[in-house]
Amino acid sequence: MLRRDREVTDPDRIAQILDEAKVVHVGLNDGGYPYVVPLHYGYELANGRLVLYMHGAQKGHKLDLVRADMRVGFELDCEVQTTFDEPDLPCSYGFFYASVMGRGEISLIEDASQKVHALQVLMEHQTGRSFQITPQMAKGASVFRIVANTYSAKSRPLPQTAQGSK
Repeated sequence: MLRRDREVTDPDRIAQILDEAKVVHVGLNDGGYPYVVPLHYGYELANGRLVLYMHGAQKGHKLDLVRADMRVGFELDCEVQTTFDEPDLPCSYGFFYASVMGRGEISLIEDASQKVHALQVLMEHQTGRSFQITPQMAKGASVFRIVANTYSAKSRPLPQTAQGSK
């Protein structure tokens, strides 16, 4: 990591970023070119192990790519706000943010009970509510799991005075 001053290592802060973000950008291999797709997600983070859950259609390009190559990259961000020191000086622009990015292996979840669990985690993350999902309901979707091999988090937080005025 080039900007060590922005590195986030506190597990609670990483969980906060994962909680606040709602879309993960997943990079799949498409014949030597990256194919990046934004997806809603849910996650589990325990003992430093990050698992992301996503869902999608039962056919299509994304599913074909997942089946062809399990290696993925991912990125999610939140708290994004543009900042500048001098409005007429292009080089003074930047942004505040928090992000998590990493690499891992994606797989299609076939087991009915694991699909239900993944969809419950996803729905609770996206809505803040618990839902009763049945195997019959889960049957209509492809459900994916990314197990992160490595990940890191960065943040350039808003200054304290700006945070209080949001």
